[in-house]
Amino acid sequence: MAIIEGFRVQNFRALRDVSLGKLSGEQAGEPLTPFTVVIGKNGVGKSTLFDAFGFVADCLATDVETACDMKQRGGFERMRSKGITEPIRFEIYYREAQNERPITYELSIDLDANGRPFVLSEVLRQRRKNQKYGRPYPFLRLEHGKGTVWAGEEAIGDTAEEDSSSSPVELTDPRELGISTLGTLKEHPRIRKFRDFLKGWYLSYFYPDAARSLPTAGPQRHLNVHGDNIGNVVQFMEREHKDRFRSILDRIASKIPGIAKIDTKVTDDKRVLLRFNDGAFGDPFFAQQMSDGTLKMFAYLLLLEDPEPPPFICIEEPENGLYHKLLEALAQEFRAHATGKKNAPQVFVTTHQPYFVDALSPEEVWILEKGSDGYSTIRRASELEVVRNLVAEGLPLGGLWYSDYLDAR
Repeated sequence: MAIIEGFRVQNFRALRDVSLGKLSGEQAGEPLTPFTVVIGKNGVGKSTLFDAFGFVADCLATDVETACDMKQRGGFERMRSKGITEPIRFEIYYREAQNERPITYELSIDLDANGRPFVLSEVLRQRRKNQKYGRPYPFLRLEHGKGTVWAGEEAIGDTAEEDSSSSPVELTDPRELGISTLGTLKEHPRIRKFRDFLKGWYLSYFYPDAARSLPTAGPQRHLNVHGDNIGNVVQFMEREHKDRFRSILDRIASKIPGIAKIDTKVTDDKRVLLRFNDGAFGDPFFAQQMSDGTLKMFAYLLLLEDPEPPPFICIEEPENGLYHKLLEALAQEFRAHATGKKNAPQVFVTTHQPYFVDALSPEEVWILEKGSDGYSTIRRASELEVVRNLVAEGLPLGGLWYSDYLDAR
């Protein structure tokens, strides 16, 4: 499954210039791990980093103007770093598979002459098969909605004159991503693959009250971002994956304290009820009666057990509402699913809970901090020699964070 090896965001609120992992053209730097966690104090920019991923995904799902104007963002000028007039920029460095050549996606967004957000530039790059050094060649390059696209699996030249497979392109709407339109065409398979990868991202906006709703009965393939279709997903798994359905639910139940069995019931008015049995009572409890923590734990585990999981899962502060002794186990579940199978999803989490961090290695953890200029900085925990040495001696990483070994000095 595709994996993000590096991510860079510039001029996005407190993220003036923040990079994680390995990026195109960099000789140094290690790729992001399949399970990556960002930690930091309140107000350092963790939610902003989470929203940076969400914003890129929303730009594809809608357009850049709509994504900017969503309620949680409040428009382009509120999103752009204070005092900055440069465009908001993103760079994604990813591979379709471990043995595939990496692809770089670069996106710049600015205001047009009328003060409306638009796509200033958009580039997709990849090295040739035999190219070891130098800047990767573009197979899509757009400026102000105009540019060049290369068909097929290879970008031969750097300009249209060098290669007959290239063709000029002009978009009708400067607010839509080029990959959104060109990714639907079969002559552009690499663009289509990246578009599908980005379209498949799952950013969790789960809240327990949504999971307590009573949706209309009917199987649904995947858990939605709010989690209000949990019962429908269980119905789908029961219908389409009968052989593994019971074992999946039993496995999930065994990991949630006090739960012995989970199933669904369809009411006379065709609503679906999610039922939890704790083994002590003959009658089950319904989702509407369960604690926030139980519903969150169930939702996360159900998401991980999806037979066709999203390629990239992003979760903000999963610890909220969970008993602290469950957090280390939850972190271990995230890692096990991110690394344990061929088509495993990449999992990205932000947290401020040391108990969650106790289960992690220094290579998996990034520390987000606020600089003296008000902008965020980030570094990998494994860059701190004292932290590496203490973890090697058996001290848990979360405990070191609690003791201020991971904070800027």
